[in-house]
Amino acid sequence: MNHFLDLADLTPDELRGMLNLALELKKEWKAGGNHPLLKGKTLGLVFQKPSLRTRVSFEMGMIHLGGQALYLSPFEIKLGERESVPDVARVLSRYVDGIMARVFAHADVLTLAEYSRVPVINGLSDYNHPCQGLADFLTIIENKGQDLKGRKLTFIGDGNNVATSLLFGASLLGMDFAIAGPQGYELPNDVWTLGQKFAATSGSQLLATNDLGEAIAGADAVYTDVWTSMGQEEEAQERVRIFQPYQVNQELLAQAKPDVIAMHCLPAHRGHEITDGVCDGPHSVLWGQAENRMHAQKAILAKLMG
Repeated sequence: MNHFLDLADLTPDELRGMLNLALELKKEWKAGGNHPLLKGKTLGLVFQKPSLRTRVSFEMGMIHLGGQALYLSPFEIKLGERESVPDVARVLSRYVDGIMARVFAHADVLTLAEYSRVPVINGLSDYNHPCQGLADFLTIIENKGQDLKGRKLTFIGDGNNVATSLLFGASLLGMDFAIAGPQGYELPNDVWTLGQKFAATSGSQLLATNDLGEAIAGADAVYTDVWTSMGQEEEAQERVRIFQPYQVNQELLAQAKPDVIAMHCLPAHRGHEITDGVCDGPHSVLWGQAENRMHAQKAILAKLMG
């Protein structure tokens, strides 16, 4: 594995291996130890879009592994504006040992990987969010066990980049996946087709529907995300109106399994896609899920740079 750009690039065994490594590194950290695997190495952090969890989890992950991180703000590089993406890759990869990029356009992270001498990690793009997905399945395994066959993950809301990575991860690991949202906001056809291909091998059952009851029935985990992502601000009022019936609240969770876990990649718009009662309630795993970003990132860094 030269880069980490998409969960769909991994085999089921590779994905399970990374999840097991994340569990090991987390256990080691909880016991008070760190693993100086990346001593003397530096990760360059390229941000077009700001993020609390992505920046801090990668910086702390590098510290735990004995290395360091170099933060580059959106205004320092202006990726593709001040300097072409291939030139940024050519130059930056001569300075650092790895590059994490959080970008708007997925094509930019693919181009960085094409022209870089060092591993490139997709910290988020408009197409997918594989780092979040890895942390999410780490969280699900911790709460539901290693064997996810017969378990069901339900995503409520927009068929966005997070939903894409969840579909790929579930269908690779043999977990059932359902997505429910308003008409016109489904996952792209090419994404769904690829998920179906993985599911045909793993045995996952996939469902895309506008019916909340159908999607939530028997769910072991219920996941939601913001209704309006960065770059969609002009659509915000219209999206609130359209997505309001798809709010994750206590009444909705009551239709899932009694021990269902509630998930959100954060930041949450409380009162919109999710209520306070769910965020802070007994089913919530939001804060452990957020912590797991750090442990998942460490597994990625160890695999690519170790």
